[in-house]
Amino acid sequence: MTAQTFDEVVLGRRSIRGYLDKSVPRELVEEILTLAMRAPTSMNTQPWHFHVITGEPLDRIRNGNTQRILAGEPDSREFRRGEPFAGVHRERQVEVAKQLFSAMGIARDDTAARQDWVLRGFRQFDAPVCVIVTYDRELAGSDDTAFDCGAVTTALVNAAWSRGLGCVINSQGIMQSPVVREHAGIPDGQVIMKAVALGWPDPDFPANAVVSRKRCFQATWACGKSSSIRDAG
Repeated sequence: MTAQTFDEVVLGRRSIRGYLDKSVPRELVEEILTLAMRAPTSMNTQPWHFHVITGEPLDRIRNGNTQRILAGEPDSREFRRGEPFAGVHRERQVEVAKQLFSAMGIARDDTAARQDWVLRGFRQFDAPVCVIVTYDRELAGSDDTAFDCGAVTTALVNAAWSRGLGCVINSQGIMQSPVVREHAGIPDGQVIMKAVALGWPDPDFPANAVVSRKRCFQATWACGKSSSIRDAG
């Protein structure tokens, strides 16, 4: 595989929601996580833990998640989510959903197909690998910790993409946290933050071609007279 530049990785990466039925070598996963752990953290706290799940334990999580959600079990995710999205944030959420449903040919009134799509998230998108990101419970009151876990997760998905692998960061896969804790062997002293599905992208899965539209560059500048940045106009 030809090495990608940093720009090629960042600009080319997209969320992958369909995977080939092909295992990922353990050595490659370890290489990706080692790269991800170069992410910066607040005061070098490095608060994250990775739990890599494959095979039968992952199948048990998929089945447990699906059975509990279909039975109406309440959400038991462990991180703070705040209020439902509104305004422009809700608009962006709806926009990407429309892109995905259009790519998959799921009509607005096709309830069965929509439910099947949602259940894919609880099944970790049928990926061969799931990485659960956790942090120590003693840090639960720190916003820096959540920020740092986000940084390492971003580094993880970019490192995977640079090696030809795809990922999608999702919360549905950890919605039923007791199931995840049991089958991933996560200690009580850790908080479950996010799930990352990982595997070889299926080139024939329509949703994998979807690229979410990003905002145009915007920044507020405050430059003193000694700044090396000059106004071109």
